[in-house]
Amino acid sequence: MACFGGGSNAAGVFYHFIYEPDEKLVAAEAAGLGVDTGESAATMKLGREGIIHGSRTLVMQTEDGQIVEPYSISAGLDYPGVGPLHAYLAESGRSEVLSVTDNEALEAAYLLTRTEGIIPALESAHALAVLGQKKFAKDDIVVINVSGRGDKDMHTYLSRLKP
Repeated sequence: MACFGGGSNAAGVFYHFIYEPDEKLVAAEAAGLGVDTGESAATMKLGREGIIHGSRTLVMQTEDGQIVEPYSISAGLDYPGVGPLHAYLAESGRSEVLSVTDNEALEAAYLLTRTEGIIPALESAHALAVLGQKKFAKDDIVVINVSGRGDKDMHTYLSRLKP
């Protein structure tokens, strides 16, 4: 499992497993305030085929092709497109994409911090939140790419912390 906006983090962790069909690839995209709110960065759910930064892929855009400003609590995930690799993996059925809201990501980050003492980056917290959306067998091995430290996100964590 890995989070993705443009997708370099997830591409790095998925790379070795792309041709291993028994390994499931799960990608977490930033749903922001929710995919139906207009405040989201869920490109796989909301995007359509287009061109961004020289790549043909899925892009959040208006009917006339203008980029739609995405939103996520995580600066690293609020990107209006997705790397072509991830569009292909999802379209081909090789990966599963789940959308994670800001609140789900924050709750996952707080849980990891309380239980393990690890403060994840907000980006990685999206991947952690997928654990609450999926069911696993007792003997499943789950690998989550925690791609960054949360010290850069402390202001956001503290401003959103519930008493």
